[in-house]
Amino acid sequence: MLEPHTVPPACVTEDAFAALMEISKRPPVVFVEGRGSWLTDQEGRKYLDFIQGWAVNCLGHCPTAIVTAIKSQAEQLLNCSPAYYNAPMIRLAELIARYSGLHRTFFTNSGAEAVEGAIKLARKWGQIHRGGAYEIVTMHHGFHGRTLAAMSASGKAQWEHLFEPKVRGFRKVRLNDIEEVERAITANTVAVMLEPIQGEAGVFVASDAFLRDLRALTRRHGILLILDEIQTGIGRTGTLFAFQHAGVEPDVMVLAKGLGGGIPLGALVAHKDACCFAHGDQGGTFNGNAFATAVGCAVLEEIAKPGFLAGVAEAGAHLAKRLTELSPQYQCAEVRGRGLLLALNLQSEIGPQVAGLALQRGLLINAPRPDTLRFMPALTVTRQEIDRMIAILGEVLKELLP
Repeated sequence: MLEPHTVPPACVTEDAFAALMEISKRPPVVFVEGRGSWLTDQEGRKYLDFIQGWAVNCLGHCPTAIVTAIKSQAEQLLNCSPAYYNAPMIRLAELIARYSGLHRTFFTNSGAEAVEGAIKLARKWGQIHRGGAYEIVTMHHGFHGRTLAAMSASGKAQWEHLFEPKVRGFRKVRLNDIEEVERAITANTVAVMLEPIQGEAGVFVASDAFLRDLRALTRRHGILLILDEIQTGIGRTGTLFAFQHAGVEPDVMVLAKGLGGGIPLGALVAHKDACCFAHGDQGGTFNGNAFATAVGCAVLEEIAKPGFLAGVAEAGAHLAKRLTELSPQYQCAEVRGRGLLLALNLQSEIGPQVAGLALQRGLLINAPRPDTLRFMPALTVTRQEIDRMIAILGEVLKELLP
């Protein structure tokens, strides 16, 4: 029997918490330090982190490569204004072009901002090449961020009537249904946009066959294919980008989360034939600053090292195996996902309770929907840490599902 890991009382007052705008229910734990797969709270208690900032800390907490890049760049240049070039900006754009096969990058500060840029780029392209076409086909249950246009493009049912009126021009279809996609395409359609894996929806995978069919369909209709690789990119699925599993190449891709390894950094990446912004069409005060892009360079250089991605695939296979072994013991169902982006179908709506009790026992896991647990550990997670997570989760499920 594992020793309970009781959540300590907050060492700060409720008045201090009240200074923050209320946007989410948070437990009264204040984290003060992170190393690799572990977080430490204000009482010195340690927690195994299988959320990692929602797949943000791809190299874990405070990895040497990022810390070194931060210290070095902080002593040289932070931000010289996006009106000028800086060396890390150029270097990171070159790395992304080399590894993605796409040609040009516009850097942003978040994934939602990158999605906004992709929508604007597609609409500008439609004005030039498709007679003013502006509609984008997206997926039911998709998630593309929290700006107004990104929310409009998303397929979350909870957002359907939130912040109305939303941005028009998005047609929703079912994931993995190529016939429905084709029926949704009209003369007003400029692009199809989707996540290779719908992470926030509960880790539902766009099949390789669907992505290949979608690539052929969009080319046949002369429209753009936009892939949202914010959660799946930068090694998360065992390849540098998830689209590489299917052997396809998008016209436009958006990145964030793992790209900055914990630092705010996103990217709008496009084939040269899709790049049509005129001067002044796009910009941003902090976009492409030297500090953030230096960190992005350090992240990509680490992940591109020989053997790194093979290690991710191996760790993902081990995590999937252990979850698959655990599942039938507690009448759970399938394990979904790819690489180190996995989900367990609990078959009952106890996800929040599982996550809450796991926190008390020193484990951070996420329930993106009531019947689902999602696992997004650092890409550097060890087999021993995976086994430790399974042991804690087993004790939690034993208590909740005896």
